[in-house]
Amino acid sequence: MHTVYLDNAATSFPKPPAVGARMREYVDEVGAPVNRGSYQAAQQAELVTLRLRQRLCALFGFADPSHVILTPGNTWGLNMLLLGALRPGDHVMVSAMEHNAVMRPLTQLARRGVAFDRIPCDAEGRLQTGRIEPMLRPNTRLVLLAHASNVSGTVQDAAAVGEICAARGIPFALDAAQTAGHIPLDFTALQLSALSIPAHKGLMGPQGIGALLLRPDFAKTIEPLVSGGTGSVSDSEDIPRYLPDRFEPGTPNLPGIYGWEAALEYLEGVTVEAVAAHDRALSARLLGGLRDVPGVSLIGPDTTEGRVGVFSLDFPGKDNAEIAARLEEEFSILTRCGLHCAPNAHRTLGTFPRGTVRLSLGWFNTEADIDRALQAIKALSAG
Repeated sequence: MHTVYLDNAATSFPKPPAVGARMREYVDEVGAPVNRGSYQAAQQAELVTLRLRQRLCALFGFADPSHVILTPGNTWGLNMLLLGALRPGDHVMVSAMEHNAVMRPLTQLARRGVAFDRIPCDAEGRLQTGRIEPMLRPNTRLVLLAHASNVSGTVQDAAAVGEICAARGIPFALDAAQTAGHIPLDFTALQLSALSIPAHKGLMGPQGIGALLLRPDFAKTIEPLVSGGTGSVSDSEDIPRYLPDRFEPGTPNLPGIYGWEAALEYLEGVTVEAVAAHDRALSARLLGGLRDVPGVSLIGPDTTEGRVGVFSLDFPGKDNAEIAARLEEEFSILTRCGLHCAPNAHRTLGTFPRGTVRLSLGWFNTEADIDRALQAIKALSAG
């Protein structure tokens, strides 16, 4: 029995074949640093790094490759944003559905005098956008949202929030961990100041790398969290003032850069629109099948509108952790059970502290995978 992988919200699998091949190419054939040499191999690595930034600009409607900051991952980028931009006395607003990649840095900042409020969401995780303006304060310095929930798949109305923030001159940042590569995203159209993305989820790249796209005026407000050698301005012990060097000290993850650039080239050929249509079709199949299964509760939107392919299930009267274990042991279906690093999202959805069994779809999933999952869920809910 082949394994059905339904944990793409954690990390996409499998990767496009070119990802591993290009990473191996760097390790075996290139091996050179960037910004530290003028020989041919170093220039090749620099060109691939530039192409990665340019592909990210094209994908997200962003104008300036120098303001695409390569990070060790989405969590790192969100920390860079929050800890670097906020000062004691500032106020920040987030949704009630945030991941701990946002909430743990904010909890740290709260001890240093930064206040935060959670914008309420309804029982399916949808942001109550009408509550935003009354909650704004004169010292509100940032609004930051998880674009889609990693628990329920609910997609927030980022365009509406962007309008509110733009009208008030408040920076607006988006955590696109669950939407980048799954649905079209346009930095300019959403009126963003920052966009944080991981490589390894919908963008089909390797782990350990991500990017933070920064609007130039907002970038000037961020203090670097880490400093060191950049291979540039080596006559000075001060941090370079220009980007991306200001926010990229040390030796970058070049195998990751090569792999991610290959993944984005693959995604350009496939198109995000095709991925989104594929996700909708599989989501409709899963949702339709779940309606016929008694003893299972879907947590979150029950239609394909306003969601991505992330589904949380609750099995009342049963142990959800046991269900997830049996899905693997008896049916070779890989899911994730628990609180998904988002405890307040589960409080909002009414599933704390019990948690849920999460199934999440990717480009390489098939209709046969969905049918296998539905048969297994039906068998376990009845047993």
